[in-house]
Amino acid sequence: MSTLEGRSILVGVTGGIACYKAAELVRSLKKAGAQVRVMMTRSACEFVTPLTFQTLSQNPVATELFAPISSWEIEHIALARAADTVVVAPATANVIGKTANGIADDLVTTVIMATRAPVVFCPAMNVAMWQNPIVQSNIQRLRELGYRFVEPGEGDLACGEEGKGRMAEVERIVEALEELRGHHA
Repeated sequence: MSTLEGRSILVGVTGGIACYKAAELVRSLKKAGAQVRVMMTRSACEFVTPLTFQTLSQNPVATELFAPISSWEIEHIALARAADTVVVAPATANVIGKTANGIADDLVTTVIMATRAPVVFCPAMNVAMWQNPIVQSNIQRLRELGYRFVEPGEGDLACGEEGKGRMAEVERIVEALEELRGHHA
């Protein structure tokens, strides 16, 4: 039995080309027995539709911070409370920077600020962005605050360049989440 069996995992999808890998991550987490919810930034919706994640997770997908009220729960607080783990995949330089600086101006960053669950970032970006000292400083700050990272891989990037910046393979992210569960048992 997977250590993810019955765990409530909230996947935050941000706007990068690696969004397609997030769909495979959701599928893999469901296969491992996790209860999966998905929240998406507006930019993520430009790459992959919420319907894709709704179908794969078998749950509604949250996309708006100020959506019309469908229940009396405040959605970002309810999502933050329900999660055993929050994983942001792909994690863009933008969402990493906003989180590192306390900016909560969309659903994903607001949930990150409101959760008490461990948060795992899976960065994906151009190699020059990854190497940028501001991005590295933001990552270091978040690590010091207890946020976790699954390092990006090296190889061909969507921009045509080669180097570090590819979102980690889905199998590695699932392993990291299983290891995290092991540390909190």
